[in-house]
Amino acid sequence: MTKYMANAASGMAVDDDCKLKFLELKAKRTYRFIVFKIEEKQKQVVVEKLGEPSDSYENFTASLPADECRYAVYDFDFVTDENCQKSKIIFIAWSPDTSKVRSKMIYASSKDRFKRELDGIQVELQATDPTEMGLDVMRSRTN
Repeated sequence: MTKYMANAASGMAVDDDCKLKFLELKAKRTYRFIVFKIEEKQKQVVVEKLGEPSDSYENFTASLPADECRYAVYDFDFVTDENCQKSKIIFIAWSPDTSKVRSKMIYASSKDRFKRELDGIQVELQATDPTEMGLDVMRSRTN
């Protein structure tokens, strides 16, 4: 098995660890969230941070740099109007206004290809500041 899949669109590879950790989050709920980073020199997407199942939403938002782009997945637990406990995996494209233009372009051009590697994403959010991915926003997108 090859370690990296080349991304034709942007030339970014996806480290196998990204897929493995995502599968653990999806199947075993081993993590609350995963933050992914593009390593420009290696031209690949890698896992930057893993959130413990007990980590809060605040731990998650604190893991996203204020002035750099990232991809993230968040395992969002919620209760439906019918009082059922549910969870959805939310993909977040984090692209703060203060990040470098080049970085925004690389993350934007690699996003769809990277997202396809993560089978099981149910909701996607684009966020340029924390209010665009608040718990209320997540809740409204899971209905």
